[in-house]
Amino acid sequence: MKRFLLSCALLLSGSLVQAGDTGLTALQTGDESRGWEAVGRLDLDGRGFCTGALIAPDLVLTAAHCLYDNTTGERIDHSKIEFLAGWRNGRASAYRWVKRAVTHPDFYFDGEMAADRVRNDVALLELHHPINNGTVLPFATDRRPRKGQRIGVVSYARDRSEAPSLQEVCDVKARQQGVLIMSCDVNFGSSGAPVFSFESGEPRVVSVVSAMAEVDGEKVSLGTQLEAPLEFLRGELAAGKGMFQAPAPTLSTSGERRSTGAKFAKP
Repeated sequence: MKRFLLSCALLLSGSLVQAGDTGLTALQTGDESRGWEAVGRLDLDGRGFCTGALIAPDLVLTAAHCLYDNTTGERIDHSKIEFLAGWRNGRASAYRWVKRAVTHPDFYFDGEMAADRVRNDVALLELHHPINNGTVLPFATDRRPRKGQRIGVVSYARDRSEAPSLQEVCDVKARQQGVLIMSCDVNFGSSGAPVFSFESGEPRVVSVVSAMAEVDGEKVSLGTQLEAPLEFLRGELAAGKGMFQAPAPTLSTSGERRSTGAKFAKP
C-alpha cells in the first residue's frame, strides 16, 4: 500500500526552516496591516477561533475542520460564526456573521489525519452582507504553488490572537498526494489561514493551512488543494446549498485512507 510519508531526503537536506525564510512579523499598527485587512479572525460560537480570508465581498475561505467542535465532532452552527476582518487589538475593519457554509464532500472529520483529509480540508463561507468599505479588499486566488516556490502566510494563533502575524517568506518543501508540505510557522488558531504566492506581483491565495506536523522532531505545516475544491464549493453555493448541510462522512469517498507516518495537530 502506498503510504503518504515525508521522504527521508527532505529531512536530510537540512533544516526545514530555510536560510531565506523570514520570521513572524506582528501586524500591530494600521501601517503594518495595510493591505492585509481581508485576512480576519473567525470566532467559532465561543469554542475557539480560526483564520479566514475574504476572496469575494461576501465569501470567506477557511479550513473545513474549523466548522466542527473538536470535543464532540459535531458541526458548529455556522450562523453563530463571526468573521472579524482585519481584527487587531480589539477592533475589526468589518464584522460579519456567516449565512451559509459548504465543505468538500471528500473531507471527513475524525481523529485520524491522512492525505485524503488534508487536501480537501477547505470550506467556503457566505456572509450575510458583503463587505464593501473600500479598506477590506478581497484577495484573488491562483494555482497551487510548485515545490521550492517561496510563499507567505498571514494568520492568527493561540499566542497571537489579538493581531495577525505575517511570515512573508517560507517555502514549499514538497507536494505529495495533493498536500503541500511547507516550512511556514503556524500554531493553534492558524487553521484556515491563507497561503500566499507573490509571483504575480500581488498576494494571491494559493492554499489554506490545514495542519501542522512533526517529523523526527522537525515542525512542518500542511496546506490543502485549492483550485478544484474551490470551484466545486462555489458551485455548491450557486446551487443554493449550505443552509442545512449534513455532517461530513466518517470515511473518505476517494477510497482507502493513507497513513501519514507523522504526528499531526490541527492548528
